[in-house]
Amino acid sequence: MATGRRDFLSMEAPANYVAGLGRGATGFTTRSDIGPAKEGPSEDAIKAALARREAAIAAGEVDDDDEGRFKDPESADIGLFSSAPYDADDQEADNIYAAVDEKLARRTQKQREAREAEEREQERKEGLGGIQNQFADLKRGLAMVTDEEWAALPDATDATGKNRKARQKLRERFYAVSDSVIASARDSSGLDTSISAEAPAPADSADGAMTNFVEIGAARDKVLSLKLDQAGAESVASGLSSTIDPKGYLTGLGSLQLKSDAEIGDIKKARLLLKSVISTNPKHAPGWIAAARLEELAGKQVQARNLIAQGCELCPSNEDIWLEAVRLNTEENAKVILAEAVSHIPRSVKLWMKAMQLEKDVLPKKRVLRKALELIPQSVKLWKEAVNLEENPADARILLARATELIPLSVELWLALARLETYENARKVLNKARLAVKTSHEIWLAAARLEEQNNNHERVGMIIKRANMELQKEGAGLEREQWLAEAEKCDSEGDVVTAQAVVNQTLGQGLEDEDREAQWMDDATALVSRGRFATARAVYAYALRVYPEEDSLWRKAAELEKNHGTREAMEAILEKGVEACPQAEVLWLMYAKERWLAGDVDGARNILVRAFEQNPNDEDIWLAAVKLEAENNEVERARILLERARREAGTERVWKKSVVFERQMGNAEAAIDLVTQALSEFPTFDKLWMMKGQIYEDEGKIPQAREAYSAGCRAVPKSVPLWILHARLEEKAGMVIKARAILDRARLAVPKDDKLWCESVRIELRANNAHQAKALMAKALQECPASGLLWTEAIFLEPRPQRKTRSVDALRKCEGDPVLITTVARLFWMERKLDKARTWFDRALKAAESDYGDGFAWWYKFELQHGTEEQRQALITRCVAVEPHHGEVWQMVAKLPKNAGKSVEEILKLVAETLE
Repeated sequence: MATGRRDFLSMEAPANYVAGLGRGATGFTTRSDIGPAKEGPSEDAIKAALARREAAIAAGEVDDDDEGRFKDPESADIGLFSSAPYDADDQEADNIYAAVDEKLARRTQKQREAREAEEREQERKEGLGGIQNQFADLKRGLAMVTDEEWAALPDATDATGKNRKARQKLRERFYAVSDSVIASARDSSGLDTSISAEAPAPADSADGAMTNFVEIGAARDKVLSLKLDQAGAESVASGLSSTIDPKGYLTGLGSLQLKSDAEIGDIKKARLLLKSVISTNPKHAPGWIAAARLEELAGKQVQARNLIAQGCELCPSNEDIWLEAVRLNTEENAKVILAEAVSHIPRSVKLWMKAMQLEKDVLPKKRVLRKALELIPQSVKLWKEAVNLEENPADARILLARATELIPLSVELWLALARLETYENARKVLNKARLAVKTSHEIWLAAARLEEQNNNHERVGMIIKRANMELQKEGAGLEREQWLAEAEKCDSEGDVVTAQAVVNQTLGQGLEDEDREAQWMDDATALVSRGRFATARAVYAYALRVYPEEDSLWRKAAELEKNHGTREAMEAILEKGVEACPQAEVLWLMYAKERWLAGDVDGARNILVRAFEQNPNDEDIWLAAVKLEAENNEVERARILLERARREAGTERVWKKSVVFERQMGNAEAAIDLVTQALSEFPTFDKLWMMKGQIYEDEGKIPQAREAYSAGCRAVPKSVPLWILHARLEEKAGMVIKARAILDRARLAVPKDDKLWCESVRIELRANNAHQAKALMAKALQECPASGLLWTEAIFLEPRPQRKTRSVDALRKCEGDPVLITTVARLFWMERKLDKARTWFDRALKAAESDYGDGFAWWYKFELQHGTEEQRQALITRCVAVEPHHGEVWQMVAKLPKNAGKSVEEILKLVAETLE
């Protein structure tokens, strides 16, 4: 019967059996390997051992200071293996290790002993050493200190003084002192500090209690004067100095530049740093240069020269240090230094140039340069200096010919040689240069300018065209902006044909079709602003060839000729313009006006006739023809033209001009009839209502004028000038209340209009109601905070001391307003700051783009009082060129019938007289 027990489990293992060897589980130690653990001593055994030890210590047989406590615990005598048996194998191993250690120690003994000796010697020299070595003797001395000495040592105190003040305050005590004690102390030790030159010395002055400072100062001055006189006499008598000035001695001392302690400290620090630099790296030339300059800054010229001399010896191949040495020394020494320098660096151009500059005469300079060119024949700078020293053009030509042979890639030398040659030889030189330097545009431009200067204008364009092609082929083509810059340069130097040729060949280069016109207009404007009129003229001519139908280009070109050209050139452009753009009435009108201003009235009429043929029923041409006849006192012809214009054109402007013409001629009835007919056709044209009211007002027919204004306000309620005229009419009639009501209605119809608010304020001021005027102004500025007109009235409503502050607030709100800027100029005028006032007047006209007539009038009035005749004439010329049309007072004066036909200068003077 089989059982579940395995018999081999009860069998003994073989003699050589090792558990786990078959599966590789070896390499670790188990308790079975080292045997069973030993049983430790019992409690009784421990007590007995301690008792025996105490008895031995008491008998003196055992020392309590057991040195074995400090032995290495890893030693075999103690620790875990202290009880292990020490056999022969252990002894042999210890002997082997000891022999190895001894052999290694002998091998490195000499090196170790030498290193330790060296370290000890180094520490001895430097007086340093480890902390233990420094305090070794003191530590040994501590063994002799007794217990009483230890107890007598004082306690540690606060040596830093951190809490010293606090402890002193705790120990302070204050007590009240009697007034009598203070008074007696004052009387016993008081000093009389009054200064009086006449006061006699008191009787008790012997004890020093009284001091006379006047006598002390006088005595000091006298002693100093005697010393100075004595020093001057002794120096002259001894022959040591004959130029001392005793009186100017103190002045000379005062002129000395004294340095502060901080500056001196900085110099010392910098000196130490630079000394470290030049000592650690003596071949570093910038360090020597900096050290020398520091000494020069400190006023030690001799030390600076010595330092730079040492630097030259240590860095002989650095040209900067030689140049610094030359700068620090005198002229004679500098020559010697340069002679030594070029011996070390014979190919330094800077040194040779400096040597040449030190020479005074031309011949020594030439000698230096020739010697330099022998050593450095490839230096363009030396060749140029040598050529500049030659007074004879033939000698200079020889030098340049040799220079171009040696340096064929130098464009400057080729161009200089071409300038010295004749026309034929210059062409040959430039051809050679072009072959030598194929990527230089300067040579091509020089060739073109050469042809222009010799009147071969037809070749200039060919050369520029070929230049552009060749440069692009060589990969050295210029951009459009670079070509324009070259054209400007030619224009500034008088080579106009070359500039035009450059523009014609390169202006359209690299531009898209849709960007060309705008870019060309910008280019021309920029050229005009820089004064390059010939180049700008070429740009306009090129643009007109591409866009001949653009009337704006023709107008800009004509304005350029008008402002910076000749009348003939302007008329030629306008003639071409009207042929290219026959429908552009602006060009026709400009053409006719220029002919009329030139005094050719018949020519102006012919131009207008041609304009009528191309633009029938054009109101601008009709009105220009009327103005031409009216200005030349051809009244009937002007009236006939107006009648034809009303029949054929019949616009509101034609009717308005017809009414204005009859009013200017003094024919009030005809003007009333015309304005009535015009209003029947154009009832919403506010200017017709205004003219009707003004005609009645001039005739003294106030009710009819009131009715005209009232009807006009109902027909055109958004017309601000119509409301203002209506209110002024009522104010003139003495009905201020009604005028206020009209303006109130106007502000409801046209809200946030600064002119209506300003008129309301002015009515209150004219009625002597300043309080109401300020209240209205406050409301007006709330609705129109950016109105220069309102801010002007607000500034003058304030008292004079507060106007400047008010103007600053106004400029923050509406910066750039010409009315406000003119007001600021007037404020400076009132304060007698004339230069500032003139500057602000100019700023006002620039802000208004020079079309603000009141600004011109105020400025002219200012110049009448504080300017010169030249300044006034320049202002009049500027005003006439601009022909201003804006400005409250300017429009009022210019549109008066009696001022019809007057020039801009006359209107300017009339407005200046009207201003208050």
